[in-house]
Amino acid sequence: MSESPNRKAQLDAFDRLLTIMDELREQCPWDRKQTIESLRHLTIEETFELSDAILENDMEEIKKELGDILLHIVFYAKIGSEKEAFDISTVIDSLCEKLIRRHPHIYGDTVADDEEAVKQNWEKIKLQEKGNSSVLGGVPKSLPALIKAMRIQEKARGVGFDWEEKQQVWEKVEEEMQEFKAEFNASSEESIDKEKATGEFGDLLFSLINYARFIDINPEEALERTNIKFIKRFQYLETAAKKAGKKIEDMSLTEMDVYWEEAKKL
Repeated sequence: MSESPNRKAQLDAFDRLLTIMDELREQCPWDRKQTIESLRHLTIEETFELSDAILENDMEEIKKELGDILLHIVFYAKIGSEKEAFDISTVIDSLCEKLIRRHPHIYGDTVADDEEAVKQNWEKIKLQEKGNSSVLGGVPKSLPALIKAMRIQEKARGVGFDWEEKQQVWEKVEEEMQEFKAEFNASSEESIDKEKATGEFGDLLFSLINYARFIDINPEEALERTNIKFIKRFQYLETAAKKAGKKIEDMSLTEMDVYWEEAKKL
């Protein structure tokens, strides 16, 4: 295996970061005070900031946010070493061993000719490692529901529990839509059973996420793009209304729609 020509520069940069982390932990009042628990919410925030940069395809911001997350990893490892629990070398060694173990088609005799076979091998090996009684046992409970649905479906597929054709999945979407429509007709003025409606709507969303997965669309990314698009158009509406001397809360939907249509053309 050929080594990257700038490997020394990479190792030197990482060594410099570890040195700075040592100095900050020893000399900076804020850094000295931090614990694994106190860093947790900051790490979550940094992860979302990286996500924003990726969605905006801003490579400079992606570089900065990756640096922030790397700092957190080194920080956790530093605290771990102080507790004599782990350090950055054991973190990296453990990761390397896991990557080798989960890629038997590269480091062993297993055959995996395509991406799907690799995913299935990964999930099977992961299940053995963690000793979970369920394939779904490794899905974090605190994941946002949309992402959790994606992971549940992916893990089930990893052991062969999945639809065979995308047409079957779409038929399931239509079935769930019809069930929801039949139970909660939009034209009816009758009060609905909110508990039942919530369950049926959840089934519909789950089937849509499933179909998105089948046609290689990330539903989380798709929804976030729509969120960003809506925000952009609504803010245009607000700005345009203000320039026209109008208060948005006093405008009719018809008046608002004029600016909304303008925003769609931008």
